Amino acid sequence: MADPKNEAQNMTLAELDPQRLLEGKTPRLIDEWQLAPKLWDAVRYEVDHRDELGQFILTGSAVPPSSDHIRHTGTGRFIWLTMRPMSLYESQESTGDVSLAELFNSPEKITGTNTLDMDKLAFLTCRGGWPLAIGFTDETVLDQAAGYYDAVVHSDVSRADGRLRNPERVKLFMKSYARNQGTQATSEVIRQDMEANDMKALDSSTVYSYIRALERIFVIEELKAWNPNLRSKTTIRTSNTRFFVDPSIAAAALGVGPGDLTADLKTFGLLFEAMCIRDLRVYAEALNGDVYHYRDKTGLVCDAVIHLRNGSYGLIEIKLGGDKLIEEGAENLKKLREKLDTEKMKEPSFLMVLTGTGQYAYRRSDGVYVVPLGCLKD
Repeated sequence: MADPKNEAQNMTLAELDPQRLLEGKTPRLIDEWQLAPKLWDAVRYEVDHRDELGQFILTGSAVPPSSDHIRHTGTGRFIWLTMRPMSLYESQESTGDVSLAELFNSPEKITGTNTLDMDKLAFLTCRGGWPLAIGFTDETVLDQAAGYYDAVVHSDVSRADGRLRNPERVKLFMKSYARNQGTQATSEVIRQDMEANDMKALDSSTVYSYIRALERIFVIEELKAWNPNLRSKTTIRTSNTRFFVDPSIAAAALGVGPGDLTADLKTFGLLFEAMCIRDLRVYAEALNGDVYHYRDKTGLVCDAVIHLRNGSYGLIEIKLGGDKLIEEGAENLKKLREKLDTEKMKEPSFLMVLTGTGQYAYRRSDGVYVVPLGCLKD
């Protein structure tokens, strides 16, 4: 639909005779369908009358800015699939020695060898999982993530809902969001961060509109809170955790490269966590599962919870590396396990510390798995 040579003709057909665009061999793929939302109802009508599966694939880089022209939800006719940047296993940087699916069977022993050192990990964090960047080792490939960031700042974020936005202010927002990645920072915190570098006063509703717009174009995908049954009456914090869909966007927003990350392990740790969440979402979705986070009023945190449709779940702490941090992560996981009311829900299938460095994947004597991201697959 966005083909410059045929865009005017396609848009006219979508308005006057959308069925004409649906003719042809199946499955018929319509790219950037959201430019002509009437196609949704046309596809639904055609599917009902053909009474066959797999007739159409509708793809788009955003959701429609308005649902005014969509009269039916599509329930029973459409299945939604989220296409994310590639995981390390898909880009062949992870050996895949450890399967997330197999961990749900609580194996007594796991083995795996990690081939990623700190420098390679930093490069992959800044490169991201963009398909056209896969396989290149030269740092010029980092320009692709920067180009994506620039496109979001200068045009895509305004295209999401039709509201023109000042590119410089979008940059301030994305930089603040990047600094607050992996946290439950409120829109007020981000507003104050932006306002400190802006000549004009801002309100929280402006920040909220930026978040919604970036979600519409799949730049932001926040992590929802997990609400388990607990033995105690501990209050669970239910705010979303802030995340871009790929760590390279945060790196571009902050203006940092691989060398900057290896020199600043705190920032590296935040962006590494974003890469782990990206990969875990890909792997969990393949297992019919979702990824959540846990935080309660006592300060106990679990970075990621993989919850499957059958009620099985695994608890994951993310640490860049080092024996001390791994031990800290394992202790946190065991504390959370003790809080869970297993009379009302299942025992966790596994506890795992997901690391960046470390040569091997293994099972500790206390049952906690230690797995480098470079060993994991779905």
